Amino acid sequence: MTDRIATHIDGVALNLTNLDKPLFPDGFTKGELISYYVEVAEAMLPHLRDRAITRVRFPEGTAAGSFFEKNAPAGTPEWVKTVSVATSAGSVNYVTAPDRATLAWLANLAAVELHTPQWRTTEATSGPMGIVLEGEDEPRATTLIIDLDPGPGTTPADSARAAIMTATQLAEVGLVAFPKTSGNKGLQLSVPIAPTPASEVYTFALSLARLLTSSHPKIFVANMSRAARTGLIFVDYAQNLASRNTVCAYSVRGLNRPSVATPLTWDEVAALQPETSLAVSPGEALERVHSLGDLWETQMPTPDSPELPEPLT
Repeated sequence: MTDRIATHIDGVALNLTNLDKPLFPDGFTKGELISYYVEVAEAMLPHLRDRAITRVRFPEGTAAGSFFEKNAPAGTPEWVKTVSVATSAGSVNYVTAPDRATLAWLANLAAVELHTPQWRTTEATSGPMGIVLEGEDEPRATTLIIDLDPGPGTTPADSARAAIMTATQLAEVGLVAFPKTSGNKGLQLSVPIAPTPASEVYTFALSLARLLTSSHPKIFVANMSRAARTGLIFVDYAQNLASRNTVCAYSVRGLNRPSVATPLTWDEVAALQPETSLAVSPGEALERVHSLGDLWETQMPTPDSPELPEPLT
């Protein structure tokens, strides 16, 4: 097993360790994880920019358990950029990732998954303990996220139908949704919006979930109880809270095999069949970026992004 390799990425000195160590049961190694994140960086970094990153780390591989990490770990290099966020438990010093070197450093820590909130640090107010998550100074979200989590007994075709119906409902109020796989079993829709207080975005997402479930009770459920989800698609509206986060586009997921949260076209969503696999390997994700570019490039919020409508009824 490779012990340590000294290298430079964009002028930053890095010591990479145990590159031959398998992180997934299929043999996908830490070196391959680092290589993927460096190669996908051009497409991924715009979606990470100015966002506090929660990491899911698998130090001994995905078969041996994981832990969520919010604070920058001990020994974080001085060149790694961080941002402080005020929480009920105190100030949390999150890592941010503006460059390829930071992505490589995170992957070297076996941070397989990278999750971000719907707000950017540029749309947040800092107090004595860092960015304030609640009250008048709460962050302004620049995206609305709709996580469509398939319950037991559903198929990718069911997820596709739910995604199309949700996007249609959003289009009726002037919002454009961009789909991606969650990297696991479901689909997620991201909607660029003008900066809006996170609590208002949460309220809108909750109203959408309630409207979908009341209009289509045999397709959607908004009840967080897992026992209520069999045969239905759970509309997870809570990921819009300022304190919550969602897996970033192009992040690897810590499953039995490495699968990437991958932007899709709506034609691809419409073509999903019951037996279709939503798993996209890191190699396949890179091939898609090389041939299609970043399908979410136009998803980035702009000064022309629409205002969030009033809650739906």
